[in-house]
Amino acid sequence: MRQLVLLEHTSLDGFVAGPKGEFDGFEASEENLLFVCQLARQADTILSGRITFELLDGDWPTKKDRPGASEAEIAFSNWYNGAKKIVISKTLPQKNSRNVTVIGDHVFETISGVKQEDGKDILVFGSPATAQSLMGLGLVDSYWIFVNPVIFGEGIPLFTRLPKRIRLRIVATRQFENGELAINYVADHSEPRMARSRY
Repeated sequence: MRQLVLLEHTSLDGFVAGPKGEFDGFEASEENLLFVCQLARQADTILSGRITFELLDGDWPTKKDRPGASEAEIAFSNWYNGAKKIVISKTLPQKNSRNVTVIGDHVFETISGVKQEDGKDILVFGSPATAQSLMGLGLVDSYWIFVNPVIFGEGIPLFTRLPKRIRLRIVATRQFENGELAINYVADHSEPRMARSRY
């Protein structure tokens, strides 16, 4: 089965963006992007919400051709152009492209089916509302949380109320020179064990 992998940048206090959706609290890093390129090589599909899709699609397809593009920018741009895109949205019209699929309804059934297909991992970038829905449906298999050395105080949270507890196991970490810490968790989808009585 293909793995659904969530990649999220957060502040230390768990926000993925500022109150108005701004990302200026996160310091861009070539080292970080090269690492994301390593993760991307294990995947062939991007899953996102409409806003994140429009941000990615408005920038990355041509980034490799811009003067001064870095090694990591060229590598990610090339990978992005070859990847399949799945967008969860009720407002984005169907795209006339074999690389873009828009899902408006039946998210659990559709994504569960995609995970059963042949292929590499499926990466979820940003898209906090979509990420929360996927977590709530128990569809996320692996989490890469990039914790940045900044406290926002307020903003858009990554984790909000979920219908049930999600048990995780840490499997890897990576420290970057800009102070960012990447932590990889895998989800335990097994049934929760019965709590033992203390008496």
